[in-house]
Amino acid sequence: MLRPVLLAAAIAVGLAAPLASMAAAAPGTAASATRNANAATEALHRLFDDEWERGLRENPEGASFNGDKRYNDRWTDASLSAIQARQESDRQALAKLKSIDRSQLSEADQLNYDVFGWNLGKSIERQKYREYLAPVGQSGGVQTADGLVEGLSFEQVKDYRDWLARMRALPVLIEQNQALLREGAKAGITPPRVLMQRVPGQIAKQIVEDPSKSPFYKPFNRFPDSVPAAERKALQAEAKKVIAETIVPAYREFGSFFEKEYLAAARTSIAASDLPDGKAYYDFLAADFTTTNLSADAIHKIGLKEVARIRADMEKVKAEVGFKGTLAEFFTYLRSDPKFFHKTPAALLEAYQAISKRIDPELVKISKLIPRQPYGVRPIPDNVAPDTTTAYYLPGAVDGTRAGYYYVNLYKPEVRPTWEMMPLSLHEAVPGHHFQFARGLELPDAPMFRRTGYFVAYGEGWGLYAERLGYDMGLYDDPYDRMGQLSYDMWRAVRLVVDTGMHSKGWSRDKAIKFFMDNAPKTEQDVVNEIDRYIGWPGQALAYKIGQLKISELRERSRKALGPAFDLRDFNDEVLSTGSVPLQVLEKHIDTWIAAKKPVPAPKPAGKSKKR
Repeated sequence: MLRPVLLAAAIAVGLAAPLASMAAAAPGTAASATRNANAATEALHRLFDDEWERGLRENPEGASFNGDKRYNDRWTDASLSAIQARQESDRQALAKLKSIDRSQLSEADQLNYDVFGWNLGKSIERQKYREYLAPVGQSGGVQTADGLVEGLSFEQVKDYRDWLARMRALPVLIEQNQALLREGAKAGITPPRVLMQRVPGQIAKQIVEDPSKSPFYKPFNRFPDSVPAAERKALQAEAKKVIAETIVPAYREFGSFFEKEYLAAARTSIAASDLPDGKAYYDFLAADFTTTNLSADAIHKIGLKEVARIRADMEKVKAEVGFKGTLAEFFTYLRSDPKFFHKTPAALLEAYQAISKRIDPELVKISKLIPRQPYGVRPIPDNVAPDTTTAYYLPGAVDGTRAGYYYVNLYKPEVRPTWEMMPLSLHEAVPGHHFQFARGLELPDAPMFRRTGYFVAYGEGWGLYAERLGYDMGLYDDPYDRMGQLSYDMWRAVRLVVDTGMHSKGWSRDKAIKFFMDNAPKTEQDVVNEIDRYIGWPGQALAYKIGQLKISELRERSRKALGPAFDLRDFNDEVLSTGSVPLQVLEKHIDTWIAAKKPVPAPKPAGKSKKR
């Protein structure tokens, strides 16, 4: 899976059986124990390998993103029968895991066992909510299937032929998605109509008169030297034919279905709690994404407290730059003064690239272990840019054949302020997501699901924490950049309030937008896109601030416990050393690390014995 499912409670990490007790046992018993341990370990890793292979086979897009090209000629089977078969396979995998004696495993494999079991358990728990009946959202779906190109490498003729095969198979995928949408409408499981009204425009971008203008044609605009010149025209001609005769008609029919049938069936409410069994569903999502047991009400209160704290810090920056108006007026100034905006997409991209180069040499101040995998900066594709967020990160391929990429939104540069670029780059690229994903791939001896795993509270918590590392790296010398960091911190605090507000407290979309605009200087374009994202992806936005608060708490705990022995670089490297795990597992790991590093007090000098 591209995004591992998260779990609601802490993982209880057990300890391996002490070696001393094994050595003290009778020889026959010790040999038997060793055989049992070896059998359990072999069974566990065989299950990991089998399930990894099943995941690649059943999710060809995920395999492609991971750099495995074996399934590059197909899409995931989205038929109801295939979905049900995958769900049954998950249940069988969990049964196999439970048949393995966890007590016979090493400490490292007990952790692997627990994380794997939590992922499977959550995957099975979420089956009852039938999320697969709403496969299309405003941020993506079959209408943006061409986006897969961003994760593919085109090096040989076969790569182009595989893409052609995928293009020819697209109508089947569209028909399967259409069937799921119809079933979802019958069951009352639909996204909010206010979001779905964006989708027809996305479908329309696939209906082109000139096939060479199709997003699916992008790979055929450029060929590497390894593709013979004699093959290129034939490949281009075939691509144009498939687009004109297969892809465009399929999208035209899908667009008609969507506008004439599905939009009217989409729900008018925005709250996840309005779905069938919706309250339980939102509780599940909140626990799932944060890997905590925090209630929606508790998360809401944490958000309000953080909003108040950050507003006070913003007032200090406002005073520092000499702005005489209110904070609301300062926000308007930050959103509208031309000096904070680049005039063209090209200038904006160049500025993002320059900031990334400025960050790179300062990384040694916050980490001793710099990932080997490189990263680059790319624009978000034009066909999805208007409806997506300011930036995102695409991890590199597992086999190292594709670097990680920091994607930035160049749509309407007049709404992309310069003061947000530093914290955004620290979060999405380095030392944020790129460090987190690339270091995960470098975990020694870890099974593949751990190396590629992604718990949102850990990953996004680290990304948000990385924004604050800019202070440690000396990158916030400009007060407006500091205002950008506070704006981004506020953005994630606001999320706690508006996400829980809309999905559990009856807030309207307009109320959520107003609360956001009142407390953060982000532009209205970004705010509306963000609020719509929270509506369409309930609970996910809660993980960022909850994760950041936990990592920051662990940093302060380490600093106090270690005193002069505390080294920020060691702490940051230790946080990344686990790979992506639930927050409680991270906390246990850091507490163990603190105990191991804590200086041992010098023995007190022996006192003189009293004479009797």
